[in-house]
Amino acid sequence: MLGGFSQISPVLQALLATLFTWFVTALGASLVFFFREIERRVLSAMLGFAAGVMIAASYWSLLAPAVALSEGSGLPKFLPPLAGFLVGGAFLWGIDRIVPHLHIGSRSAKAEGLKTSWRRNVLLVLSITLHNIPEGLSVGVAFGALAAGLPGASLAAAVALAIGIAIQNFPEGAAVSVPLRCEGLGRFKSFWYGQLSAIVEPIAGVLGAAAVVLARPILPYAMGFAAGAMIYVVVEELIPEAQREQSTHIATLGAMLGFAVMMILDVGLG
Repeated sequence: MLGGFSQISPVLQALLATLFTWFVTALGASLVFFFREIERRVLSAMLGFAAGVMIAASYWSLLAPAVALSEGSGLPKFLPPLAGFLVGGAFLWGIDRIVPHLHIGSRSAKAEGLKTSWRRNVLLVLSITLHNIPEGLSVGVAFGALAAGLPGASLAAAVALAIGIAIQNFPEGAAVSVPLRCEGLGRFKSFWYGQLSAIVEPIAGVLGAAAVVLARPILPYAMGFAAGAMIYVVVEELIPEAQREQSTHIATLGAMLGFAVMMILDVGLG
């Protein structure tokens, strides 16, 4: 089934895979044409599910393979992925402090990053766009790893990661567009901003794949970097937002389900 896909370059594979994840985000954003608002419990479940997928992907698709690929490097095998992991988290921390953004459900006064006069809807979209960067990067690195020809990297595992990210992008797209509709935007504008939040994924995916192809020794570091960035997003944004307004149980169940789905995809297909 993956025969034809395996014949193209890893960078092009990463582009196609992340275009797919963007497309699924657009499908989720299209729910704004049918619903004007999302019940808080449903939103919490969606955000929890996304968190679970990202946690599972960080380990099964990135950190575990990075540790395996680090064997024989002359360094402790945990060191390259650990260094990348910490730098990835620090990178997102820095972006979080600089780029103006507003978390879903927060008041305008709670906007983070540099002070700006940008409209509330722009700040909401930027919040989601920020954590789409590590998602696209993780998919790109996974496909770029194929060029290294190492046993820890496989096309099936990269495809499984792309599918997992795409699955969690569907509710994520709705979690952007529908609240924007509640903010007073029209349906089409809400949809436009919802899908636009994921357009950064193909860009990050191609950059991640190209970096690994051009400099194969950085692969364990790059995989750790993507994992660290995703875990930062989960802890900083997704879990706190999912736990708002006494929705702790439904958010936790969503996270457990998301983790289980991603584990099945990665272990089953990879």
